[in-house]
Amino acid sequence: MSTRSRAVLFGAMAASAALTLSACGNGGTSGGGGNTNFVAGKNGIDTVAKGHRAAAPDLSGKTIDGSTLDVASYRGKVVVINVWGSWCSPCRAEAPYFASVSKEYASQGVQFVGINTRDTSTGSAVAFEKQNGIGYPSLYDPTGKLMLRFKKGTLNPQAIPSTLVLDRQGNVAARSLAALSEENLLKMIKPVLAEK
Repeated sequence: MSTRSRAVLFGAMAASAALTLSACGNGGTSGGGGNTNFVAGKNGIDTVAKGHRAAAPDLSGKTIDGSTLDVASYRGKVVVINVWGSWCSPCRAEAPYFASVSKEYASQGVQFVGINTRDTSTGSAVAFEKQNGIGYPSLYDPTGKLMLRFKKGTLNPQAIPSTLVLDRQGNVAARSLAALSEENLLKMIKPVLAEK
């Protein structure tokens, strides 16, 4: 094996190891430091006060069922974004809560959107949603490109699962880097929904 081939192989192995280590954990670091304007809560939920929030990046593309979706089309609603994978145990644990709350709060102006990542095909993702009764759309992001669009130092998704709540203007208001109970999911949504 040539030196160049070894270098390419080593780089690929290192990248794979990094993805494996960050995958499906119980949370990550806040990525804070400096003037990030967010407050880390005791329940693992980070929040940003209205007026200090960063806009969510472009989150658009194909969904797991082949449709096209642009999260910006939901401006005016509170949007809950859940980053998940069908292979992820904590994602499976929280899925029933997301299915239930998404149905309960749809009439109150809350829209859920999934970002399915690291699934090598959409088949397992579609089966996951069907099994868990998830009726909201999920963008298909097998390589994590959508997650990388969030600016460093903002409330960005850094683990799988991650959940973000966007306010009605499309700004990131809250984030969790761990699987959520129904109670904690509602703790993220209700304050943003109550904003005028």
